[in-house]
Amino acid sequence: MNLFVANISHTVKEEALRALFSEFGQVSSVKIIGDKYTGESKGFGFVEMLDDSQALVAIKKLTNADFFGRRLVISKARPKTTTY
Repeated sequence: MNLFVANISHTVKEEALRALFSEFGQVSSVKIIGDKYTGESKGFGFVEMLDDSQALVAIKKLTNADFFGRRLVISKARPKTTTY
């Protein structure tokens, strides 16, 4: 299941986010979205977990959890849409 993670501190690196979610199950990928010109974090990203039930537990346990001084907001990611 692909998870949308918002309100990530700008100092957080992908490795720290992976470690946090790994407490709940196997993480297949982590991507923190950055500004395309500066590379600075935009404060949100995506975590993909292999097991949906573990992902749902992670959502429940980590939503509003304090992580690097910010309260995380987590939900199932919506499918990527293409615009033409």
